[in-house]
Amino acid sequence: MEEIKDRIKLLMDQEGLTSAGFADRVGVSQATISHLFNGRNKYPSTEVLLKLHDSFPSLSMDWLLYGAGESRKQQSQEEVETENADLYGEIFMNPVKGTGLGEERKEMAPEEPQKKVKTIVKQEITNKERPLRKITEIRIFFDDNTYETFIPQRNQ
Repeated sequence: MEEIKDRIKLLMDQEGLTSAGFADRVGVSQATISHLFNGRNKYPSTEVLLKLHDSFPSLSMDWLLYGAGESRKQQSQEEVETENADLYGEIFMNPVKGTGLGEERKEMAPEEPQKKVKTIVKQEITNKERPLRKITEIRIFFDDNTYETFIPQRNQ
């Protein structure tokens, strides 16, 4: 029996997308897609299904969920234009009709960058000379709770 993940893989192949490209297009993390394909998650979440529906409006949800019918629904020309507009950011299909998008856009003057006062931090590292130290005593402790002390001979 074909599973949802198999149908999602088929959709990716039809769209010519890698797992990373598919995740970007749908708006989910790459880990979400990876978890579905490697068996960690048996089914996609409702959120992922809704994002799939938004990203691929022509996708038949009956086909995706149950494997019933065709993978794509029949679309009107307006739905095709809307899908392409979502995909490419603007409608290129029929520039004569116009979409009114140009009238709704407003130019905004760039904001002045806020001047941040930079504080200079000075850090001074000093090397303090210590007087030469000499070993005065060495103690060795043994596992029977005894110890020996060695005192070096002084050269006079």
